Amino acid sequence: MTLPTQEDEQSKSAVKPESILAKTNLKGDWLNIFLLLLFYIMQGMPIGLIIVIPIFLQSNKNVTYNEQALFGLVVWPFSLKLLWAPLVDSFYIRKIGRRKSWFIPVQFLIGICFFYMAGTINEILPETAKPNILKLIFLVFISNFMAATQDIVVDGWALDLLQKNNVGYASTCASVGQIIGLILSTTSFTLLTSENFGNKYLRITPKVGGIMTMNSLFLVWAISFIAITTLIAIFKNEKDNRLENNRTKPSILESYIILYNILKIPGFKLLAIALLTSQKQIGFSPSERVVNLKLVDVGVPKDNIMIIQTGMYIIKIILPVIAAKYTAGPKPMSILLSLTPIKLFWNSVFFIFFYYASRLIKNNGVVDIPTHYYVILVLIYSINDIQYSIMMTALVAFYCRISDTRFGGTYMTLLNSFSNAGGLLAKFLSFAFIGLFTFKECSFDSKNNCSTLHLQNVCTLNGGDCTTIVNGYYVESVVFTIVGVIWYIIFKNILEKLQSKSPSHWLVKANTLESENYENSCSLITLNKKP
Repeated sequence: MTLPTQEDEQSKSAVKPESILAKTNLKGDWLNIFLLLLFYIMQGMPIGLIIVIPIFLQSNKNVTYNEQALFGLVVWPFSLKLLWAPLVDSFYIRKIGRRKSWFIPVQFLIGICFFYMAGTINEILPETAKPNILKLIFLVFISNFMAATQDIVVDGWALDLLQKNNVGYASTCASVGQIIGLILSTTSFTLLTSENFGNKYLRITPKVGGIMTMNSLFLVWAISFIAITTLIAIFKNEKDNRLENNRTKPSILESYIILYNILKIPGFKLLAIALLTSQKQIGFSPSERVVNLKLVDVGVPKDNIMIIQTGMYIIKIILPVIAAKYTAGPKPMSILLSLTPIKLFWNSVFFIFFYYASRLIKNNGVVDIPTHYYVILVLIYSINDIQYSIMMTALVAFYCRISDTRFGGTYMTLLNSFSNAGGLLAKFLSFAFIGLFTFKECSFDSKNNCSTLHLQNVCTLNGGDCTTIVNGYYVESVVFTIVGVIWYIIFKNILEKLQSKSPSHWLVKANTLESENYENSCSLITLNKKP
């Protein structure tokens, strides 16, 4: 093996491959575009459970915010997938295909998981009784572990499915497909199983129950996954390009050495700390992580919440395309930093909204939601999502700008892993903080602090009512906003300096590895992964 010098590495990274300069032409690639879109839609459906199940748990009224924090563990697979990505990339059965060797069993296992949930979901997640939190966490965790593995597979497969000059469309398939999968998952799980929504919008004659039960919904998902995967296994052949363009894949050991060498780049560890503690994760939690649960708390029906969320998904599909025009420049991080103070201020907007919302939607103690409440909510939601989408597009553009194109997939996945890990920490803290700093007491017994479901039931059975003395959400809003401001003061100049460094600064010193040019970081699709 001939080892490249550092000068060779820099020159290779500075020159764009011919395929990237070629004009895009989708002729002959439309079927592959459709397949990629389908794969990402299927990937988005298990992710949707992470979003919608907490809403069901909160409306159930039999779970605490600490249990919500525990359920937040189900998102870990997407943040930790870097740990097993080299295994997925290196081990396969040649006769089946490098990507199909993993894609087929992973998809089948998701289908089997949905089959099991179809038969047990009423016991695990009953309408009124206490949910089986641990079993629910296990099943959703497993389905998302498989989805994260599918994500690794499809990201790599996209490079071979599409022609070289069209590989940039893979990122579009990823972002759009995942959003569509989320919409299908969250809206069907919430709206199609809702008796109120079915009678109001889908039926002529009112009936008991939703259009579908949760059992039948999971059954349809399971059959769809298994049927589509079977068709892919039979009819989709995988291209064997091991010898194409002298491509040499690194071994598992070499892949981990690449990760280590990335971490050794001057300034990268500081960037990693900024991503792990980012105010986009912690500082924004009051306006991002717990909004839906607080809407349930103040009395907004979960059906209406999902209708609003669906509208927000449309914004998230369109806005990144528009924002890309402005974030594709040399200083994308400047856009993120410019919006940060405004986004932190938006925590106070939600703070005021929820404070008055608890009084606004109640008439003599009865929930009565006026139209102008929804108008205000949609306006606040929309501005919040516009800010967040632009900031995330800018962040991904920064990732693209600094990633070494020879190891783009590894580089981008590592950056996203730090960002996602920060998100996990923020989600856990946001739920746990509310539970920790919410104080209640029974209306007839001040010694009963209603801290457990048993104490709440004792209070209710004796004719009392658990009254909130201190709402942990408001404490969290103040504390997390202060944390976000501190983060901004500390890291603003640091990130601007890191942004000003030339792309050559971020090159990997791969003096023990043979470089490969098959990956282009800005066309890879690991960029937007995040449930």
